[in-house]
Amino acid sequence: MPTITFIKPDASEHQIEVREGLTLMEAGRDSNMGIEGTCGGSLSCASCHVFFEAADYEKVGKPSEDETDMLDLSFNLTPTSRLGCQIKVDEALSGLRVHIPDDF
Repeated sequence: MPTITFIKPDASEHQIEVREGLTLMEAGRDSNMGIEGTCGGSLSCASCHVFFEAADYEKVGKPSEDETDMLDLSFNLTPTSRLGCQIKVDEALSGLRVHIPDDF
Protein backbone atom coordinates (compact mmCIF):
# COMPACT_ATOMS: atom_id res chain seq x y z
CA MET A 1 0.00 0.00 0.00
CA PRO A 2 1.19 3.53 -0.70
CA THR A 3 2.46 5.50 2.28
CA ILE A 4 1.35 9.12 2.55
CA THR A 5 2.70 11.60 5.10
CA PHE A 6 0.19 14.08 6.47
CA ILE A 7 1.67 17.20 8.06
CA LYS A 8 -0.64 18.95 10.50
CA PRO A 9 -0.55 22.72 11.18
CA ASP A 10 1.50 22.07 14.33
CA ALA A 11 4.18 20.51 12.04
CA SER A 12 3.62 17.00 13.40
CA GLU A 13 4.07 14.35 10.70
CA HIS A 14 1.95 11.21 10.43
CA GLN A 15 2.79 8.43 7.96
CA ILE A 16 -0.28 6.48 6.92
CA GLU A 17 -0.64 3.49 4.63
CA VAL A 18 -3.49 4.26 2.26
CA ARG A 19 -5.40 1.74 0.20
CA GLU A 20 -5.17 2.51 -3.52
CA GLY A 21 -8.30 4.12 -4.92
CA LEU A 22 -9.09 6.16 -1.80
CA THR A 23 -8.84 9.92 -2.02
CA LEU A 24 -6.54 12.01 0.14
CA MET A 25 -9.70 13.43 1.74
CA GLU A 26 -10.91 9.96 2.75
CA ALA A 27 -7.50 8.92 4.04
CA GLY A 28 -7.00 12.12 6.04
CA ARG A 29 -10.56 12.18 7.40
CA ASP A 30 -10.57 8.52 8.40
CA SER A 31 -7.18 8.87 10.11
CA ASN A 32 -8.20 11.94 12.14
CA MET A 33 -5.75 14.26 10.42
CA GLY A 34 -8.07 17.27 10.63
CA ILE A 35 -9.59 16.97 7.17
CA GLU A 36 -13.38 17.22 7.27
CA GLY A 37 -14.68 16.40 3.82
CA THR A 38 -18.07 17.91 4.68
CA CYS A 39 -19.55 17.35 1.22
CA GLY A 40 -18.32 13.75 1.06
CA GLY A 41 -16.11 14.42 -1.93
CA SER A 42 -18.71 15.88 -4.27
CA LEU A 43 -16.66 19.01 -5.03
CA SER A 44 -19.15 21.32 -3.34
CA CYS A 45 -17.10 22.59 -0.39
CA ALA A 46 -13.46 23.27 0.45
CA SER A 47 -13.17 21.50 3.80
CA CYS A 48 -10.58 19.05 2.44
CA HIS A 49 -8.16 21.78 1.34
CA VAL A 50 -4.53 20.61 1.45
CA PHE A 51 -1.31 21.91 -0.05
CA PHE A 52 2.00 20.49 -1.23
CA GLU A 53 5.66 21.26 -1.68
CA ALA A 54 6.51 21.99 -5.33
CA ALA A 55 7.79 18.51 -6.25
CA ASP A 56 4.75 16.79 -4.76
CA TYR A 57 2.41 19.28 -6.45
CA GLU A 58 3.90 18.17 -9.76
CA LYS A 59 2.94 14.56 -8.88
CA VAL A 60 -0.69 15.38 -8.14
CA GLY A 61 -1.12 17.89 -10.96
CA LYS A 62 -3.09 21.09 -11.29
CA PRO A 63 -6.73 21.43 -10.27
CA SER A 64 -9.62 21.49 -12.72
CA GLU A 65 -11.53 24.72 -13.27
CA ASP A 66 -14.36 23.52 -10.98
CA GLU A 67 -11.86 22.63 -8.27
CA THR A 68 -10.19 26.04 -8.61
CA ASP A 69 -13.57 27.70 -8.07
CA MET A 70 -14.05 25.75 -4.83
CA LEU A 71 -10.47 26.44 -3.70
CA ASP A 72 -11.26 30.15 -3.85
CA LEU A 73 -13.44 29.55 -0.76
CA SER A 74 -10.49 28.19 1.26
CA PHE A 75 -8.53 29.90 3.98
CA ASN A 76 -4.73 30.04 3.63
CA LEU A 77 -4.77 29.25 -0.08
CA THR A 78 -1.33 28.63 -1.61
CA PRO A 79 -0.14 28.25 -5.22
CA THR A 80 0.12 24.49 -4.56
CA SER A 81 -3.31 24.05 -2.95
CA ARG A 82 -5.67 21.26 -3.98
CA LEU A 83 -8.83 19.66 -2.65
CA GLY A 84 -8.02 16.25 -1.20
CA CYS A 85 -11.27 14.77 -2.53
CA GLN A 86 -10.00 15.23 -6.08
CA ILE A 87 -6.77 13.24 -5.64
CA LYS A 88 -6.99 9.45 -5.79
CA VAL A 89 -4.13 7.58 -4.18
CA ASP A 90 -2.16 5.08 -6.22
CA GLU A 91 1.32 3.60 -5.92
CA ALA A 92 2.82 6.51 -7.91
CA LEU A 93 1.88 8.82 -5.02
CA SER A 94 3.63 6.74 -2.36
CA GLY A 95 5.90 9.06 -0.38
CA LEU A 96 3.66 12.08 -0.97
CA ARG A 97 3.77 14.76 1.73
CA VAL A 98 0.39 16.42 2.28
CA HIS A 99 0.20 19.64 4.30
CA ILE A 100 -3.00 20.41 6.16
CA PRO A 101 -3.45 24.18 6.47
CA ASP A 102 -4.43 25.96 9.63
CA ASP A 103 -8.08 26.87 9.21
CA PHE A 104 -7.78 30.34 10.72
